[in-house]
Amino acid sequence: MELRPILSALMRSKTGPILVALQVAVSLAILANALHIVQDRSAVAARPSGVADESAVFYLIVKNLKQLDQAGELATQRRELATLRALPGVLSAAGTSQMPMSRSGSTNSVAVDRNQKRETTYGAMYLSPDSLVQTLGLKLVEGRDFQPSEIFNIDENSSEAFPASVIVTRALAEKAYPGQSSVLGKELFFGTGEGANVTRIVGVVERLQSQGAEVAPTSEYSTILPVHLTGHNGTIYVLRAAPGQRERLIADSQAALRAAAPTPLLMRVRTAEQDRAERYRSDLALAWMLVTVSALLLLITASGIVGMASLWVTQRRKQIGVRRALGARRIDILRYFLLENLMITSAGVGLGALLAIGLNTLLVSQLEMQKLPLGYLGGGALMFWSLGVIAVYAPAWRGASTSPAVATRSA
Repeated sequence: MELRPILSALMRSKTGPILVALQVAVSLAILANALHIVQDRSAVAARPSGVADESAVFYLIVKNLKQLDQAGELATQRRELATLRALPGVLSAAGTSQMPMSRSGSTNSVAVDRNQKRETTYGAMYLSPDSLVQTLGLKLVEGRDFQPSEIFNIDENSSEAFPASVIVTRALAEKAYPGQSSVLGKELFFGTGEGANVTRIVGVVERLQSQGAEVAPTSEYSTILPVHLTGHNGTIYVLRAAPGQRERLIADSQAALRAAAPTPLLMRVRTAEQDRAERYRSDLALAWMLVTVSALLLLITASGIVGMASLWVTQRRKQIGVRRALGARRIDILRYFLLENLMITSAGVGLGALLAIGLNTLLVSQLEMQKLPLGYLGGGALMFWSLGVIAVYAPAWRGASTSPAVATRSA
């Protein structure tokens, strides 16, 4: 079928085709970017934290109501940790200052030279006198875990001591010493200037997300220091449970600590899954909202194409009848409308691709987003071409099925 008659018909009535093309263009621009954001948010929410088998991990935030001195607090922490480790089903337990994705904890500036004017970056600071590598199930890719002789007892209210050893994540190691095959033994400074604390890297773990689990690469910048911290009359104990034992241990661990404590305790229990759900709640809510908006947008676009196609068929009933009387087959009439719609949709897709790229450029400049992959534009184009064919098929077939006598009857 020649395109000239179709183009001629479209040029005589421009408003309808232009509106449909614009609707397709705007829908494609919004849909492509919306689905890209959905995929991006979903990928962010599914990022590994570095904790092996999060479903087996939980932690207790314990606060003693009686004020203790450093010696008393150290003794209490050791007693509480021993109580937890003695529970059946506990594979490992450790004290820690914070947990990944918990949105609570400390971060410190790190540098590779104390004379730097500015820090190299910032890193989450995990303090533990025990093996977080073992309890969290971190993957040690270089070096070793801490030795007992490296652990420092530090009172956060008075002590100025600082451990000489540190374990870092691979991301932080690459940030601090880019291109180095090994960072073991290299210095890492906490802070800059004369007051900076110097440590040496003894181990590198594959991943340990920060407490904020931000979208930026800094979420992978974490450090672990061998510190037995006191000064706040409480601590965080993280436990790894045997398969199927976590829920029982959540109850048993609280009961055991309360029974062993000479004074009342304030206690709160959290799981790694709860932290993940709360950290990424807004990201997943945004993803679901965009999915809903995209579905409604597709429905509105399809309705617009169906409505316009029905109007065109009704307006051309007499023309259809004349062509049928001259020998045109139903398939010829159907093909005419399908090709006409395909041309309009293609114009909208071309404009929509430009709008989508422009919108994505704006989003990339304002938000922490990746550039829109071309696959989204290709998939969106195929979707709208298919949608156009499906939407116009029913009204076009009804028009093609009208007998010449009915179609040519004066209205």
